[in-house]
Amino acid sequence: MGLDLKTRQRENQPVHAAADGYVARIKIEPGGFGRALYINHPNGYTTLYAHLNDFNPQLEAWVKEQQYKQQSWRVFLEPPASLFPVKKGDFIAYSGNTGGSQAPHLHFEVRRTADDINLNPLLFGLPLTDNVPPRILRMGIYDRTKSIYEQSARIFPVKLTGGTRYVATPELITVTSPQISFAIGAFDTHTGSTNLNGIFESILYVDEQPAVGFQMDNISYNDTRYLNAHIDYRTKSGGGPWLQQLFDLPGYINSIYKNEKAQGGVIDLSDGGIHKIRIEVKDTYLNSSTLECRVQYKPGTASAVSTTSANNPMFYPLMLDGFEREDCEFYIGERCLYDSVHIRYNRSASASPQAVSAQHSIGASYIPLQEAFLVRIQPTKILTPTEQQRTVMLWTSGTKKDVQKVEWQNNWASARFRDFGTYQLLVDEEPPTIVPVGFTDGADLSKATRISFTIKDNYNKFKNVRPTLDGKWLRFTNDKGRTFIYRFDEYCPPGKHELTIYAEDEAGNATSKTFTFTR
Repeated sequence: MGLDLKTRQRENQPVHAAADGYVARIKIEPGGFGRALYINHPNGYTTLYAHLNDFNPQLEAWVKEQQYKQQSWRVFLEPPASLFPVKKGDFIAYSGNTGGSQAPHLHFEVRRTADDINLNPLLFGLPLTDNVPPRILRMGIYDRTKSIYEQSARIFPVKLTGGTRYVATPELITVTSPQISFAIGAFDTHTGSTNLNGIFESILYVDEQPAVGFQMDNISYNDTRYLNAHIDYRTKSGGGPWLQQLFDLPGYINSIYKNEKAQGGVIDLSDGGIHKIRIEVKDTYLNSSTLECRVQYKPGTASAVSTTSANNPMFYPLMLDGFEREDCEFYIGERCLYDSVHIRYNRSASASPQAVSAQHSIGASYIPLQEAFLVRIQPTKILTPTEQQRTVMLWTSGTKKDVQKVEWQNNWASARFRDFGTYQLLVDEEPPTIVPVGFTDGADLSKATRISFTIKDNYNKFKNVRPTLDGKWLRFTNDKGRTFIYRFDEYCPPGKHELTIYAEDEAGNATSKTFTFTR
């Protein structure tokens, strides 16, 4: 969606406005962009600067004022256009590592202001030298008579034959399906860099006629989850390489693919002839590489295909369908699936002492979902009203887990999830724990520069955290959702103070703890 710009592996490098304009939006959140600025420009573009530390002094003071007005560290602000005008080159903030960032850098984007569509910043003439063509690593072939999630890609190595021409090994590939599609494993870089960056464009030609292609430009954040329909999700989730598909799955809405000949990128080989395949990969500086091979359809023994059964029904994209058993139901909406696939179901007893239902396994982790689907579970015993109020649905998949507060209807508990896995109902009556970091009740903090705490929960999910100092809300930061930190300022003058911290978990269990300290 943009460019990650290096900051010499350090934070607090000065960030300057790319062009004249005004600060239109300010966003602060634990994950995602962390601390971010949006600048609108008179030519109809917006630039975004993310993972920042402090803004310039005027902006920082105004943001702090707004946070205290809203009594929330997490904010999304839209100052009036006249409040913070900027000129090209003005200092706007310091770079950082906030939010979803995993190392110091600046995330930079260019968007159309009118519709918030992201444009490729490398198309705007940045001073970057790039004489290096993209590198092609591998090629994948798929049987399009089957679900993309019910097969393993045939992955072929490639070799560079000179210049920028690659060939697949072997050069003549025989397939047992009359309908196939391709994927490409490739990366781009630029002069003097070893970074493995994304490619800009790829086009597939069949017998020298353009069949399908994609270009990384004009993409909305509303569509970024469709990345799961653009890559070979099953291969990647199983620990395999990145493969970018050169075909369009039926559930991929607002696709980046341009189908010029092959419908959806499906290549028809039913004539049994030998067909030349050429895949061109480009960067924004028009450096390009090509991969060539030949393919031929030869009928062979069909591999076993999953068949529909009572606990293995077929679901389809762009259709609403459901599954119902005695104590479990699930419903998959029109925009959940990218391709048709069998969704497996299995019921087993729960080993958790907090469980009040069986475990229900639905689908597989290698089947991605665009939108959340509805899971309904009936408990295995009658719950009291208090137990119902504290019931959550636990999702697990491997080492991952999440809980959602359920909604009740006729003794059925329901919740929505955007991943398949195993689901069960639990009664959570354990409140979160507030843990002070580096101080105790009654501490002398006259020489300290900050005070901090963390929150622990048995299901690692807390909300509604509210710290107050002497009865008034106090701004604690919570970058990356970890430690809550308050740096002493004018809101905590010298003297004795009382800090009260309140927190809830997903089930609604609440806790409050009060500390005294001297500043």
